[in-house]
Amino acid sequence: MTEARTAAATWPGIVPAGLVCAAAPAFFVAEIPWLGWALLALGLGAAWVIERRRPSESRIVSGGEQRPPSLVRDLSLIAVGLLIVSIIPLAAELDNFAMLRFTLALGGAVAVPYVISRFVYRDRAISFPWRTHRRWGRLQWGWLVAVLVLGWLILPFYFITSGVYQNWPVVDTPDLIARLFVGVGAVGIWDELFFICTVFALLRRHFPNVIANLLQAVVFVSFLWELGYREWGPLLTIPFALLQGYIFLRTHSLAYVVTVHLLFDAVVFAVLVHAHNPGLLPIFLV
Repeated sequence: MTEARTAAATWPGIVPAGLVCAAAPAFFVAEIPWLGWALLALGLGAAWVIERRRPSESRIVSGGEQRPPSLVRDLSLIAVGLLIVSIIPLAAELDNFAMLRFTLALGGAVAVPYVISRFVYRDRAISFPWRTHRRWGRLQWGWLVAVLVLGWLILPFYFITSGVYQNWPVVDTPDLIARLFVGVGAVGIWDELFFICTVFALLRRHFPNVIANLLQAVVFVSFLWELGYREWGPLLTIPFALLQGYIFLRTHSLAYVVTVHLLFDAVVFAVLVHAHNPGLLPIFLV
């Protein structure tokens, strides 16, 4: 497409994409399932109308012509993932059933859209580029250190003074502490697989990177809200979600964004243990 025609195709699509992404706060913040279902239906319906009215276009690619990616299909993959996540409560729990529930629902939210994209729609819209075969530079290594330092300075103050640490269960035995460690890390990895490699990747096929990043951040932050990052948590989670999208654009490396997230979550884990067991980890200022 020419630049003008690309822009003409982009802006109408923001409305249905916005409706689909707005289902996330409906599901995870307001906790009104019927509103989330309605927003998904409206978004997919609006995308279908736009594609029906859009003139038939094609773009030249190596080896011939290929139609532009379908907004309806790509938004449907996001919708499927959101629906799967929304069927379970996201309150942090550490019993066997809760961990199995999280594993099946969150795993399905990544696996099902991937399978549909790969084997039903027969495209490769979703991928997981683990390595780019490029060494991390000083800036990347420096950011990893900065994540640890900023987390050490900010997270204890946030969790303890706001009281949101109580949104996570008390961990006062070695077994519960181990379960918390596994759960926090597993959800952190899933965040990047779904929000960055699925939602962000699908949105980037239709919108400029800035718009796609803002939309994925709406979904990302809404999920984190129900997970427990409440009170003034969005002041932290919004920049984090946007930065993860930006970092992925710069590095194209799932390994790097996962490393950043796991370092952040390592501090979260330590703060939760410290908050529930004062004196056990005397490494924080609060």
